[in-house]
Amino acid sequence: MPVTDKDVLYEDNHLIAVLKRAGDIVQIDETGDEPLDEQVKKYLAKKYNKPNSAFLGVVHRLDRPVSGVILFAKTSKALERMNAVFKNREVKKTYWAIVRNKPAKASGTLVHWLVKNPQKNIVTPHNVEVPGSQRSELSYRLIGELGGYYLIEVDPLTGRSHQIRVQLSTLGCPIVGDNKYGYPRGSRKGSICLHARRLQFIHPVKKEPVNIFAKLPVDGFWERFENF
Repeated sequence: MPVTDKDVLYEDNHLIAVLKRAGDIVQIDETGDEPLDEQVKKYLAKKYNKPNSAFLGVVHRLDRPVSGVILFAKTSKALERMNAVFKNREVKKTYWAIVRNKPAKASGTLVHWLVKNPQKNIVTPHNVEVPGSQRSELSYRLIGELGGYYLIEVDPLTGRSHQIRVQLSTLGCPIVGDNKYGYPRGSRKGSICLHARRLQFIHPVKKEPVNIFAKLPVDGFWERFENF
């Protein structure tokens, strides 16, 4: 589906944030499916009448089955500065995840060393540093329960591939639909119940606080948790 005005969560002369749907890819991959960055380029080219396309830089990524806030840079200057913001961990990322198993502790901090197998596209957690591993840290808290499902808010300090998915799985709390990391069955929609809820940072050009918020998907399940 093409990007429209209703998908735009934030925009100025430097940045644009859109609501990523579960199933979208952020950049081109081996599937050949049209990536989200190309959809946003088309949106900007049409909106601002730029027949030769528009510049768009990918600032960060979300896994294909994940929904929520995704941020792009509209200028090379903004891209360079936002890359530094993410590298220096000067951005606060908040995710919501739905799990079936209640965590033993209502809140906590998880630290693991993750190793990714790029051939199988799967990440293995370790409790100690091992060759080729990356240190990964997040904090979590249980914020609600509905119909036997538990809503967890996650604040990752690091931004490793599949980090939230694999680290919650180590708690015995695999994310609903994520059969890659321990949930009994996958989703028919190719989605998992992990949503990038909020991005907060200081604007790299304006030097003002930016707080970008994404409503939950409307799919007959997620929206029941909107008021937590």
